[in-house]
Amino acid sequence: MNDATVFLTQILEGKMQKVNLCETCSKEKGVQDPTGFALADLLLGIGAAEEIEKGSGTAQKCPVCGYTQADFKKTGRLGCSSCYLTFAEGLGTLLKAMHKGTEHVGKLPQRAFRAMELSDKMRTLTEDLEKAVAEENYETAASLRDEIKKLEAEIAVRP
Repeated sequence: MNDATVFLTQILEGKMQKVNLCETCSKEKGVQDPTGFALADLLLGIGAAEEIEKGSGTAQKCPVCGYTQADFKKTGRLGCSSCYLTFAEGLGTLLKAMHKGTEHVGKLPQRAFRAMELSDKMRTLTEDLEKAVAEENYETAASLRDEIKKLEAEIAVRP
């Protein structure tokens, strides 16, 4: 076992991860040579770069930005939004490993999130009320009507 002489630090979502490599291992990984360094392997785990190429016998190239699989392996980033479609076959498992899912949902301010929740609840209650009236279940309909009135009052108070 050799002493580590190459120290890499990565900060993701506020958490720091360190990778310490000996001289031999760093050369094997291409850390000394930026053109051979597979950042995808360090970010996603050893062997991740090969996962990207799995299933494609030829080197793919994005038709929009010209990014190649080799570019992704070196940088750990894609060139444009079209790259996701071009390299989709190998990216699915990698993205799931890196993130909570494969669909970007973004963030909402708390006030907008609450307004959306209230709107969804209002829509659900209204649909349930229409269904109860159609089924002639008037007791449930009256209860739902009262809930809708309370929700309308709550919405009116909020800016």
